[in-house]
Amino acid sequence: MRISSSDLHPHLLARMYQRGVTVEELEETLNHGWEASDVKPGTAGKVMVFDYAAEWEGRFYQEKEVTVYYKVTDAGIVLLTTKARYGDHFSRG
Repeated sequence: MRISSSDLHPHLLARMYQRGVTVEELEETLNHGWEASDVKPGTAGKVMVFDYAAEWEGRFYQEKEVTVYYKVTDAGIVLLTTKARYGDHFSRG
């Protein structure tokens, strides 16, 4: 799955910027991530852990866990939001 600029609602873009998530990470998570366990009924989600080895907000982290939430409609996928957690030794699906 490829994400185009028309897939990125202003709310989603704001959350991506706020949480340090890139379009490439969204695509990788959607294409190769595992099912998120914390989705609400009618919503789907995928999770992926990335090697990070960098600073985020002044602290060094080895990994970044990205979760993407979306809905599946007749027209395709509607991306809702994303979140990121920074840390080390995240479980992998």
